[in-house]
Amino acid sequence: MESLTSGTMAGAGSFRCERCGYVMTLTSRDALGDCPGCRGRSFARASLFSAATQSSSPLTAAGAGANEELIARAREEIESPGEYLLFEDDGEPRTVALTREWTRIGRSLAADVRFDDPTVSRRHALIVRQADGVRVLDDRSLNGVFVNGERVEWRALSDGDEIVVGRYRMTFVTIAPKVHPVQPLETAVRSRHTQTLS
Repeated sequence: MESLTSGTMAGAGSFRCERCGYVMTLTSRDALGDCPGCRGRSFARASLFSAATQSSSPLTAAGAGANEELIARAREEIESPGEYLLFEDDGEPRTVALTREWTRIGRSLAADVRFDDPTVSRRHALIVRQADGVRVLDDRSLNGVFVNGERVEWRALSDGDEIVVGRYRMTFVTIAPKVHPVQPLETAVRSRHTQTLS
């Protein structure tokens, strides 16, 4: 079996990480990048028709802690209630508000959330907002869409779900409207009674 390392001009095809089993598919003459699942650099050619799925290898403890810190900071900075995607792009944290019914994710110039990376298909995924909730759909991508480590065709999203598209990890976040504390009834009545007497 042919073994390859990241950075190699591997050509079109599917490649399996020899460390975690993540399968990614490249087209044209893209260079093989580091593994999105474990950052490994050693790959073997794989069949598009094998039943293998992405290994659910988690981030390292340090990486997971840093990710949770970024999410917590982003939650504090978001002022408007709604649904958001949080992710890092070239080391920069990004927050995208989901305000439309359809949000396209992919490598295409027409994508609403664009990742210029060979592990991402031109039309990779769709986020759909409807009255009964928010869903992610695989838009016929080569490398698939994963939610919390499981490959999905479509999935209803909940606050904190991790979506993996190519080598990018996004977190779906729901920010509820801020609730102002309500005065207890007894205090409100006493206050109104005091205003009436004066």
